Amino acid sequence: MSSGQSTEPKLSLELVPRPCWGNNVRNEVTPVEWDAIRAMVYYLAEYSCDICEKRTKKLHAHEQWKYDTKTRTQTLIGFQALCERCHEVKHYGRAEIVGRGTHAKDWMKKVNGWTNEEVAEHITESFGEWGIRCEIKNWKLDIHYLKEFMEQF
Repeated sequence: MSSGQSTEPKLSLELVPRPCWGNNVRNEVTPVEWDAIRAMVYYLAEYSCDICEKRTKKLHAHEQWKYDTKTRTQTLIGFQALCERCHEVKHYGRAEIVGRGTHAKDWMKKVNGWTNEEVAEHITESFGEWGIRCEIKNWKLDIHYLKEFMEQF
């Protein structure tokens, strides 16, 4: 953030480039495997949101991705257990589409301790990066991390 913040925000947008929609772990494994992965993610998080630390029975297993525009590779780098509100911020584009953009912005503001201007700046920067990534076609999917994750158990 140009407002002087040098560290990564606690809660940030993770916009999936349009060509990568549907490229995810859930579509690469069986339903039984996905349920086992989710259970492990929740267990490791001690059944609390990894971001806001709220304990809830309704957690989401969020996949964390790194996008390399030079190699056109979408790489799985981790998982997070997220409450509904934090997960909604991660997928802010969807939140906007379903009419929950204001709720997502308010939650991001609260969790990060940001001003409205800082929230707006983060959204603008994130969508700028997303737009560049959307121009790239034929992304390769790298989920090697999944094997590493599963070997922990």
